[in-house]
Amino acid sequence: QVQLVESGGGLVQPGGSLRLSCAASGFTFRGFSMNWYRQAPAKERDLVATISAAGSSTNYADSVKGRFTISRDNAKNTVYLEMNSLNVVHTAVYSCTVVRGGILYWGKGTLVTLSS
Repeated sequence: QVQLVESGGGLVQPGGSLRLSCAASGFTFRGFSMNWYRQAPAKERDLVATISAAGSSTNYADSVKGRFTISRDNAKNTVYLEMNSLNVVHTAVYSCTVVRGGILYWGKGTLVTLSS
């Protein structure tokens, strides 16, 4: 079955950086676009970034352009989210997703917390 396991979150100071990872299994990873979503406290979940199956195309929410970078390693079945110049508004649970067979699969997410 499809499994998505995120890691790399934690407590970070404003201005800091983190790299999140999402390890995928249960499907042919190289054949699917992957996404990162986030849900901040008391807010709706929103799409942060998308990467095509081959990694040749990426898209970002306007709020993270120039600050976040999505990438993937199809040999390792892993998608990454590099986050730089973080501030308190980036505190959220970050989850990776994939749509397979018309079903949207989610990982459990990894929590990123900015210290004030």
